[in-house]
Amino acid sequence: MSRWHRAIAELSAQGDAARAAARRVGDVPSGQRTTAAAISYATETDYLRSASTLLRAHLTDRRPPRRLPVARTWPCLRDVWKTRTLDRLGGIWHAIPRDAALARMRSAPSDPLLAAVADQAEALQASLRGDRQVDRLYESYIPDRTGTPVADLVGGSGRSAPTLPVLPDPGHPLNRAFPRGRGMRIQPGRQAEFDQLRTDQFAVHTRALAFGDAVLALLVEHRTEGAAPQPGRLRGAGRWVGREQQLVPDRTKWPAKLNPYQAATLAGLGSLVLACTGLPLTFGQRADLLSRFTLLFLAAGLIACTGIGLISRHGPKLITAPGPQAAVPGIAAALIAFTVWQGQGPVADYYFAGPYDRYDRQYANGCLATSPYRHDAVQATVEDGVLTVTPVSGGTTLRLGPAEDGSTHPLRALDQATRAVLDEHGC
Repeated sequence: MSRWHRAIAELSAQGDAARAAARRVGDVPSGQRTTAAAISYATETDYLRSASTLLRAHLTDRRPPRRLPVARTWPCLRDVWKTRTLDRLGGIWHAIPRDAALARMRSAPSDPLLAAVADQAEALQASLRGDRQVDRLYESYIPDRTGTPVADLVGGSGRSAPTLPVLPDPGHPLNRAFPRGRGMRIQPGRQAEFDQLRTDQFAVHTRALAFGDAVLALLVEHRTEGAAPQPGRLRGAGRWVGREQQLVPDRTKWPAKLNPYQAATLAGLGSLVLACTGLPLTFGQRADLLSRFTLLFLAAGLIACTGIGLISRHGPKLITAPGPQAAVPGIAAALIAFTVWQGQGPVADYYFAGPYDRYDRQYANGCLATSPYRHDAVQATVEDGVLTVTPVSGGTTLRLGPAEDGSTHPLRALDQATRAVLDEHGC
């Protein structure tokens, strides 16, 4: 199968998925309806963006891309993905063809199918204008004392509020953000314009599908000689149509008010996150890395954010037990937090010990424990990364290195005399 045939087949599959997702919104249970709506928005955007990509490749006589642009569902953050998709309508406003793309369509050789594509692109641009301009038709106003709120809103009996200096447009975002009146209404005499913009804005979903269908018909006619291919491999959000529960499973919600046992569990989990947050700082101090405090604080912040996210997501499940049993996870978390808090210092000291501690651990408490180089029979100094060990009773002075604070490298002999002493004692 040629690349064009495969790309057109995938585009056809995306169109079918977008229609199925739109129908699915009205069929799913109410608890999954928002997830189905997010999938519908994402599939429509995939269809629109893929159609624009293939149309551009067709008009410039280039090969289509190996992979059509599709939205990604974040594996570990699907709740965030769902919220973002619903807030942005799947990003459909950014996928609408702009003036440059429309000019390219109009400048191409005359073709009825291409003219239909251009008409659908103009309709999408009208929807984009509706989304951008509809809010600018509102204004802040001061109600009439003798009128009614309904009359002020519909009949325009109230008076327009003063605008900010140098911003005479009452629909300017700043005039709406800092209103100088008591209410907000559509500017008098612009109700018909408002209705048209609102209609164009809400029609974006239907127009996106119509644009994709027009592009698909154009590509089938010119790239596959009129033979419509079977729908191809489906990628992106279309794969989740009918699988809303798998995409964003139903999760236990936080109770409106925590009882004492649930609050104890939340406090225990918080103490565990706090103890884990101190790990990078403790180990960074022992490893003599405080000069890189930015990275240490970033690591601590990442641990804190991860812990808070895990508590937010899985915490409600841990406090569902009745009565005092709801405090059991919190008690366990508090014990683990105490262990982590008390143990991180000794563990960091063990792995990032100073030169004197490493000498005691490697030699004085081991192979040199019964020699004149034991811990209580020597004088040790550190200079320029060299640990000098001199026995009080006299004898060969040991020179060991690297003698650095926070180092994990073992001490080794730096000269032949030191090596001979260590070999003599089996070190």
